Formats: sequence, structure tokens, C-alpha cells
Amino acid sequence: MIKAPFELLLGLRYTRAKRRNGFISFISLSSMIGIALGITALITVLSIMNGFQEELRDRILGMTAHMTVNEQNDRLADWQSLYQRVQGQPHIIGAAPNIMEQGMLTNGKRVKGVAIRGILPEYENQVADIASQIQFGTLSSLEPRSYRIILGSELALSLGVSIGDKITLIAPQGTISPVGIVPRIKRFTVAGIFEAGMHEYDSGLALIHIQDAQKVFKYQDSVSALQLKLDDMFLVGKVKHDLASVIENTVYIRDWRQQHSNFFRAIEMEKRMMFIVLTLIIMVAAFNIVSTMVMVVTDKQSDIAVLRTIGATPLSIQMIFIIQGLVIGLLGVILGLIGGLSLALNIDVIVPFIENLLGIQFFPPDVYYISTVPSKLIWSDVFYIAGVSFILTLLATIYPARKAAKVNPAEALRYE
Repeated sequence: MIKAPFELLLGLRYTRAKRRNGFISFISLSSMIGIALGITALITVLSIMNGFQEELRDRILGMTAHMTVNEQNDRLADWQSLYQRVQGQPHIIGAAPNIMEQGMLTNGKRVKGVAIRGILPEYENQVADIASQIQFGTLSSLEPRSYRIILGSELALSLGVSIGDKITLIAPQGTISPVGIVPRIKRFTVAGIFEAGMHEYDSGLALIHIQDAQKVFKYQDSVSALQLKLDDMFLVGKVKHDLASVIENTVYIRDWRQQHSNFFRAIEMEKRMMFIVLTLIIMVAAFNIVSTMVMVVTDKQSDIAVLRTIGATPLSIQMIFIIQGLVIGLLGVILGLIGGLSLALNIDVIVPFIENLLGIQFFPPDVYYISTVPSKLIWSDVFYIAGVSFILTLLATIYPARKAAKVNPAEALRYE
């Protein structure tokens, strides 16, 4: 029968034993609760931030493709042959041409600078989910030479137009005349209104047919770029490398990470800062373990002296108090993991319950695009948080344990 080391048995016994000083027990309990609350908060906050990041990324990529391919002069002359070449490539599940230009939309005295995107409706559904975002009208209403336009909801509101209204598009590509350069002006009919849930698109994007865009912006038969959609958005690096050997004449390939790099870097920085700030809670609780263990060592000096006189080594004494501190820390870690996982996995139930209980709404739908609190639990974050908490707990036990190992038996037993 295998016997447990006496250091482990004594460490567990000291943890369970009732202390003569109730203040020590209180600090131990507060340390455990502090670690548990810190881990719970850290897991919950990171899960919510992961949920927001995924929600916003999905909304952005619902209106744009994963990759765009164009030439150096921002004009792609023969997009049809390029379309045929990329169709058979691994991980590419859709492709569509587009024209991206800047213009001004006017309705009476109302003027708004916007991004104009020329699309082919029958191809666009391969790379973006625009059709499902349209609240009024249909994407198929964009027909060649019909000069119809689909606006974002906020853009339509700011211009004061609705379905069937006429609107004027002013293109910067002007026509040279005897009086100078005259901007190109074309009347369009509002055929649809979409709401993507992103201010950038809802207030500053308009869709027209690609042939209408070619006419207004003088593209002839060219397009701006060929958009690509992948079966896995995180494989853009590999696909970009594979395309380099297939597309000889194309010199510029951009992916969604480059197009929205500042946005996603800001979110990552916020996550790191939140991790650092909330880790401080765990560090404070770990310092409480230091003070707890120092008082325990002082309280147990006579026991330490007796153990030393019957043959216990300084390393054994050190291990006893390390085990005792680790038990306090591990209990806090386990409680924190249970609390954090429970909150992160049930945030969609807990938040509505709190809202109904308090009679408030954290994210009113008329103010925020996201009316519910999203949460995405990433297990690597959980393991990382648990590991950092365990290491902080271990470091907190080293000083008190070393102090216990240095107790002089003769001095400790002199007045016993």
C-alpha cells in the first residue's frame, strides 16, 4: 500500500484544522474568494469581448469578401478569365467582381458623400450576405442600365428618401468642356434599403449595378477588383500564397485582416488591457495568501520546532506550507472556474433576467446595433487564466514557506 508523503498529509491537516486565531481563517477565506472572483470576472469579460469581436467580424464580412484581387492601377480588365482561374483553387467557394468608387448623393438640399459599390447581383451572393440585410426591396432589382440604387438605412434617413424616390449621384470623374471639367451627374431611383448593423455601411454605402457603375465612373469593361470568399476566413494567408503562383498578371491581393487591421488591433489591445487589469485582482488575492501564510508560520512555530527535532528537513517544512497555500489557491481557482464558466455559457439567460429584475435594458435596440450581450468561450483563454492564477498562487507561498524552513527549533521551544 502506497503511503502519501507526510508533507502532504500535514499540509492538508493544517488547512482543515481550526485555527486558534480566527483572523487567519478570515484572511484565508477572503484570499480564496478574491481569487475566485478575479477568475470569474476575467473569464466572463474575455468571453463577452470574444463574442463582440466575432459578432462585429461577422457583420463586417457579411458585407465584404474575405479577399480582393486587383491590379496595381486599381482596374481589372479581364475579370472573367481571372474568375475562371480562381474558381478551381482550394478553399475558394465564391468570387464576384465589383467597382468601388467615391461619390456624392444629393436630394434637394441634402448632400452626402458615400462609397458607391457596383455589383453583379447574381455573383454578389457568392461572396457577401447582402441579400439577407435588405429590409425593403430586393437585390435582384438592380438591373443593367436601369439606374437603380440600394442605400443603407441611415444614409436613406439622412437624405430623406424611401423606395421609389429619385436621387442624384455626382461622380468625381468629370467631363472636359469649354468651361472646364464638369462632374458627371446621373439620376437614380431608390430600389432598396439595407441595414447591416454597422454604422460604416449603413450610413456611407450605396449599391448599384456594375454596368451602371462602369458607365458613370468611366470604367468601360473593367472592374475595380475580384472579390473572393473562402470556406475558412482564417486561411487567407495560405490561399494568398497559393494564388501567387496561379495569377501571374495580378500584383495586389488584400485580405480582410489588412482591410480592417486597425479595428481588430484595437479590439485585441482592449482584450490585453482588460486581462492585465483583472489579473491585478488575482494578484491582490495572492498577496493575501502571503500574509495568511506568514501568520500561520508564526502560529505554528512550536510545531515546526518539534518536526525539526524529530528529523524533518528544512525542505520538508517548506513543502508543508507550500501545500497549505496551494490548497487555498486551488480552491479559489476551482471556484472561479466554475463561476466563470457558468456565467460565460449562460450570459444570454442571466443578462435578460437581470434586465427584467431591475427594469432596465443594457443595450436598447434603438441605440445599439447589438441588442443582446454576445459571449464566446475560448477554452485556451480558460486554460491560460487557470495557469496564470496557479503560478501566482505558487509564488505567493514561496516566501512564507522559506521563512518556516528557517525557524530555529531551540529558539521556538525556549518558552514552551
